[in-house]
Amino acid sequence: MLLAIDCGNTNTVFSIWNGERFLCTLRTSTEHQRTADQYYVWLSTLLAHHRIPMDIDAVIISSTVPRVVFNLRVLSDRYFNCRPLVVGKPECLLPQVPRVDEGTQVGPDRLVNTAGAFDRYGGDLIVIDFGTATTFDVVAQDGAYVGGVISPGVNLSLQALHEMAAALPHVDVTRPQKVIGTNTVACMQSGVFWGYIGLVREVCDRIRGEYDRDMRIISTGGLAPLFAQGDTLYDHFDEFLTIHGLRVIHDHNKALGNP
Repeated sequence: MLLAIDCGNTNTVFSIWNGERFLCTLRTSTEHQRTADQYYVWLSTLLAHHRIPMDIDAVIISSTVPRVVFNLRVLSDRYFNCRPLVVGKPECLLPQVPRVDEGTQVGPDRLVNTAGAFDRYGGDLIVIDFGTATTFDVVAQDGAYVGGVISPGVNLSLQALHEMAAALPHVDVTRPQKVIGTNTVACMQSGVFWGYIGLVREVCDRIRGEYDRDMRIISTGGLAPLFAQGDTLYDHFDEFLTIHGLRVIHDHNKALGNP
């Protein structure tokens, strides 16, 4: 079975693929201090709870936190007796090579989202990922990553407001009942919610205009459904797009005989 690991700045997701479907998806906070042994105890305990055997013989990793990768490599080697594929490393082959400026290092999460989105929806896409950062990735007709946009994430913006403005409290993002807030919390929620609605619309419109081709919009990330409430911002919401992309890249390497 394949263990697909998506390590983001805030959370790390582990998914088990049995060759036909994902049996379970488990989430933990991202901590670079966590050892391979701690990962194994946590993972084995939860898999036993779900009555899933530890028959893992392949691992693929996407990580935006480089310091975490070492212990995940040790986990793969020590407990599963395999060398993991790490997206973004030269030995991990992509279905399509990114077409970006020479020397540019594309985030592995963006490469994985590109592969997953193209496999499910074809080309000419804008993929929006609401993570620690809000990213927009442009997927060409042939499935190549050809650039995008990076903006601050929703929760990051709220955290910055709270930390840098002494009078402003920490608030949760939600859809406000009306645009004009009549108290501080409502004003902040309105600014973030409708501000990000405007951000998504404007960025997508400008990408479409510059790309000069009809494009579908695919969204992923925990807050994506919130920003679709009452507004047609996306053509599809795909909760497990990144994990699917990891499986696509693993299968591509396996088909090429790349261990």
